Amino acid sequence: AALLAFECVCVCVCVCVCKYSITRKYIIEEFYKWFERKSSCALLSCFMCVQGLCAAVVLPDVLQTMALVFSGADVMCATGDPTYSTPYLLAQRAGQKLQMEFLHQNKLSDFPRLEQWSENPSLSDASLFMDGFLYISSGPAKSTLEHMTRRWCTLEGGFLSYYENERSPSAIGRVDVTAVVSLAISNTETMTGAGAVFTVELYLQTERALVVGAETQETQHDWIQALTKCFVPSKVEGLVQKDSELIGRLHYKEGHDLYHWRLGWFMLEGSALHFGSGEEEGEQEVLQLKQLQELSKNAAYLHDYFSVSHCLFVMRAQLYIHGFNKTDFALWHSAISMAADTDGKALSDQQLTKNGVPIIVDSCIAFVTQYGLCKEGVYQRPGDPGRVALLLQDFTRSARNVKLREKEHQLEDVTDTLKSFLTQAEDALLTKELYPYWVSALDEKDERQRVKKYSTFIESLPKINRSTLDALLQHLYRIQQCSHINHMPSEKLASVFSSCLFQTRGQTPQEISVVHDLINNYITLFSVNEDQVQQMERENSFITRWNDKKDTTVSRPTEPKSPMGVSPSMCSTELAETALSTKNVAFSGDDLWTTFEVIENGELERPLHHSEKILEQVLEWSTLDCPSSAFLVIKKFAGAKRVADGKVIKISDQRQFIKGDHLKFSDGSSKLLSGHKFQDKYLVLRAEKLLLYRDIKSTKAEKVIQLKSLKCYLGLKKKLKPPTR
Repeated sequence: AALLAFECVCVCVCVCVCKYSITRKYIIEEFYKWFERKSSCALLSCFMCVQGLCAAVVLPDVLQTMALVFSGADVMCATGDPTYSTPYLLAQRAGQKLQMEFLHQNKLSDFPRLEQWSENPSLSDASLFMDGFLYISSGPAKSTLEHMTRRWCTLEGGFLSYYENERSPSAIGRVDVTAVVSLAISNTETMTGAGAVFTVELYLQTERALVVGAETQETQHDWIQALTKCFVPSKVEGLVQKDSELIGRLHYKEGHDLYHWRLGWFMLEGSALHFGSGEEEGEQEVLQLKQLQELSKNAAYLHDYFSVSHCLFVMRAQLYIHGFNKTDFALWHSAISMAADTDGKALSDQQLTKNGVPIIVDSCIAFVTQYGLCKEGVYQRPGDPGRVALLLQDFTRSARNVKLREKEHQLEDVTDTLKSFLTQAEDALLTKELYPYWVSALDEKDERQRVKKYSTFIESLPKINRSTLDALLQHLYRIQQCSHINHMPSEKLASVFSSCLFQTRGQTPQEISVVHDLINNYITLFSVNEDQVQQMERENSFITRWNDKKDTTVSRPTEPKSPMGVSPSMCSTELAETALSTKNVAFSGDDLWTTFEVIENGELERPLHHSEKILEQVLEWSTLDCPSSAFLVIKKFAGAKRVADGKVIKISDQRQFIKGDHLKFSDGSSKLLSGHKFQDKYLVLRAEKLLLYRDIKSTKAEKVIQLKSLKCYLGLKKKLKPPTR
């Protein structure tokens, strides 16, 4: 077989050099004589063969090149020269036409080769070969798709080469696939100047982009498999097997190790971001981007690259990633942003909370609980259709950015928005498929038996439907607990929501009965424990006690308590003025009385901002270990004097203000630390952010905290065992 191969190659050579009058027989005889003397070449390492081939192709002696190729040297090997990246280009530069012809005629030949060794696992498939017609468009950045041209393409030795046609002797262009950092895949047909094609975009470290198009999705898939084998390590090849939209490598840091950047492999599939370090096989994590709490570009990392910060929904941590260049980062940032946005009417297409509930449902429930729990006829009064439509549109555009506020939104508009969303969702919350089963459960006369069936149906719901139903029924359960105030028992609530949950026109007694059972048996259906029940009761108690114009008590330490009317919309300044007037305390505008929130049995206190709502703050006490230990104090505050005198930083100068110092720090979240151990950190206050550095020499912050999300308390929290006072 080897002899036949030698003869075929020699025939090609004889045709090319007939002008030198060298006969076929003479060449074969001379070759065998030379090959016997040089047979030890087969024992050379792959690296030495490549070196020898690169040196041989620039010389006239084609027999040496033939011996090296037949001994395992790769005709399409990488030379290490970025300009003349293959032996063919080296021969072309040296003007060796005979060498060029031999290399061209044998570029598709499959000779036995020595095993290639590399520290990079992605090169294990570098000998993979593939060819065929593709549509190509390349440029310094992502090119327009109007100028794609049909080219003959070959993939060999880790290089993607494209030619004018299948008979062209030299390539028009060549791309080192091992230099690809990201690969974007379009799973639908894309209209281009050449027609409809399935595209693949290759982004290189040099910020160059190559767009490749295939006529069929099967062809596209075959090329994707071949291309990714050239640059994706075998330990994370599982990422490629999925219905991926974007594959690539990024630098990242997360979890408990925020000190070091690591190279990781990322894959975007729908709204799921898969990633792994590639160090251990099967070691992959998945982030559900619909539950992303925050996505931002961090200006602290704009020196040599861009960084994107994610506040995750379960781990309550941050994931920092940065690309290899601006183009690469822009690609990932755009893709992640789109995956995290609302892109349909299905529940699974919505932006979600950390508990997997659509943000629009969670926001409306929270608003109604706070401002409508004690409103008579809540959910029965209609809202303004125009305002409801606008609110729905805002939630659809970006639910994370919609903040419902009492002065800006009407209660009736919010309740109608919630009902409209449930009605217009792609499928009913209780699913239309299960409709006959829900109704048939009413055949059971025993309520306990009906509840068992309901529990089975709930378990069969999609996960997001189940979590949303949990949140909604908990809300309605709390509403009916206050029916003595709002006059909305479970029967009325079931009548309002039955058509929303089943997405049916009108109301039927059967549907109302099912929803009525679900509301009344919420605790059993969702296995709510006693602590959660007590928490709901505490929150309801706080809200009802602070109902509009209900009384609270105010007193001096040495005087008896006296009642005072407090409104839910009352701010801290109004409370201070009302309380002082009630106790007949003379005061002027220069006295600067301030309302303080006191928690932890008096250990911690903070001055409330003059515009903070009293009710909103008091409701948060229900999450404390001992809510009854929290109270409000009204006293003069020297800090308020400085604010009034203008001895604080002006808002316009806050971005220029910088202050740094060494401090003891503990967030109590690290599993690697015992208890509440404090660590030495260097903290910097800058541009309305608090930056935590490992030490003063560090250039990259471990954590970035937005000041507007902080509450600062003064005092000594003893159970934290602080190292200083």
